[in-house]
Amino acid sequence: MTYSIVARDAETGRLGVAVQSHWFSVGSVVSWAEAGVGAVATQSFAERSYGPLGLELMRRGRSAPEALETLVRADADRSVRQVAFVDARGRVGVHTGDGCIREFGHETGDGFSVQANMMQRDTVWSAMAAAYRGADGDLPERLLAALAAAQGEGGDIRGMQSAAMLVVEAEPTGTEWHDRVIDLRIEDHARPVDELTRVMRLWRAYGHAERAEELELVPDLEGAMHERSTSLEMVPDHPELAFWAAVAMAGAGQLDEARRTVAVAHEAGPGWAELLRRVVADGQVELDDDAVAALLEGAD
Repeated sequence: MTYSIVARDAETGRLGVAVQSHWFSVGSVVSWAEAGVGAVATQSFAERSYGPLGLELMRRGRSAPEALETLVRADADRSVRQVAFVDARGRVGVHTGDGCIREFGHETGDGFSVQANMMQRDTVWSAMAAAYRGADGDLPERLLAALAAAQGEGGDIRGMQSAAMLVVEAEPTGTEWHDRVIDLRIEDHARPVDELTRVMRLWRAYGHAERAEELELVPDLEGAMHERSTSLEMVPDHPELAFWAAVAMAGAGQLDEARRTVAVAHEAGPGWAELLRRVVADGQVELDDDAVAALLEGAD
């Protein structure tokens, strides 16, 4: 008993599904996607097999509507199912059985479908569609906008519990873990959509930090420092990101900035100072004595 969206981004070709429900770990049930193939949301007395079987049919060349029709026709309990498919060409198939718990319904658009059941009001899915169409940003941002709009219309009549987002590449990369652009789950939370929004911001911040590490290897130290600054601007109070940014600053001779930045880590606990001592002593981080002293100021 859930609201969800499946979508293909017309600009990038990426495929995604996002969902919220008053049910524990909804993402492990509803959300399915495969790079270059499609995305699936299966809900309302959910039959999980629609996920892997639907992806298999689309992988073999069936369109989203054809794949869904094949599975629905074989499902004796189709009257209580609500399922949506989108394929790699943006074709959409959706089924809402008349035995779903009201309020229930769906709306489709160019490359997307939104669907909901057991909602407080029958305006939820139209609000989701309008929000997705009107949202700026990349596919994850637009998926989030649809979830937020659903909750703004009252959402699940039982309230909130879990949420998830899965986005995959337009084409397979050759490794499944690289195919998954974003895979986030909020398993149990009083405000899961808000928490998913927070965690997605953290995911973006970590992405900038990872790009900084790649640039440091080139080396492009100016570019790396820009990425680290962007990461810290997004989540200025995160000790992990602050610690490694401060280490990079100290290595570049920016000792005053390093002192200010590493303070976030020291305030979180003494383990960060000990970690610094270990990685320097073991040769995993190369810093001179002045840099180490600057980073340890205020640690004890």
